[in-house]
Amino acid sequence: MIISQTPLRISFLGGGTDFESYYKNHAGLVVSAAIDKYIFVIIKERFDSLIVLNYSKKEIRNSVEEIEHEFVREAMMKTGIKEGVEITMIADIPSEGSGLGSSSSVVVGLLNAMYAYTGKQVTAEQLAKEACDIEIKKCKKPIGKQDQYIAAYGGLCSIKFNKTGKVNVDKIEISEREIYNLSSNLFLYYTGVTRKSADVLEGLKSNISAKKNISDLNEIKKLAVEAKSAIEAGNIDKLGNLLNQNWKHKKKLSEGISNQFLDDMYSKAIKAGASGGKIAGAGGGGFFLLYCKKQFHDALKKQMKDFKEMPFHVEKDGSKIIFNYRRYSWK
Repeated sequence: MIISQTPLRISFLGGGTDFESYYKNHAGLVVSAAIDKYIFVIIKERFDSLIVLNYSKKEIRNSVEEIEHEFVREAMMKTGIKEGVEITMIADIPSEGSGLGSSSSVVVGLLNAMYAYTGKQVTAEQLAKEACDIEIKKCKKPIGKQDQYIAAYGGLCSIKFNKTGKVNVDKIEISEREIYNLSSNLFLYYTGVTRKSADVLEGLKSNISAKKNISDLNEIKKLAVEAKSAIEAGNIDKLGNLLNQNWKHKKKLSEGISNQFLDDMYSKAIKAGASGGKIAGAGGGGFFLLYCKKQFHDALKKQMKDFKEMPFHVEKDGSKIIFNYRRYSWK
């Protein structure tokens, strides 16, 4: 039996510049962090040759080609597992529409668990690259590359997407105390609204391909560069202001990223003392990320009492195997 643990993530700044249609012409940059909420993948050998899957539904299949769950199917093809396994996926939070990168965490976690099952140890870079291939190339998802990389690497990272397609992951090195202070000033509130991220991202992808909103994406990238420098310099409070500027640009990228309900929610948070924030992920719903200085924490919590808060901290590790038990046959 193998169990992988893969973190979800919050993307601070630079989202949208990780789309190929942008970075192949301009190069992209995001600042993102893994968080201590996870996707767990359990894989165990079966006595028979069936393939059994347990997630929001149950599948029992005779061959890989019959599997409905496209990520499991493609990951099994990628890793060479053909039969006789039971695979279970468990999430700390409802995965669909959260805006926390759950789909990419599922793919990275599946690959990590499956490679471990076959006795192979692979790098974070390989996990991220192959997860991108599965989601973007095989399954045709209208997404960028940042989620797969932060899920594989973990920590607080600056991720550069070069025009050539090469990705550079730079861990932002700050002290444990600074990580704690950063996490303490960040709040995630559930909007109560779920949406399919593909609907929003298709619009964003089309706009980039049509060379619309490029100026906003350029500004978003500049803000990501500023955020990296500010965090490294210990000026964590500057992140709130940068998030506020980022949100103004992000709302222009595609219809559906925000609406009156979300704008009102954000206005309430700002009036209570939050210095900035953004909708997590594609937009349209899921979780709202807010930055708030310590002296305004109580006022913010009072103002946002009608929304469910999800406490979290930055997670330093990326996808990892937390259980590996093998039974050997002496035949």
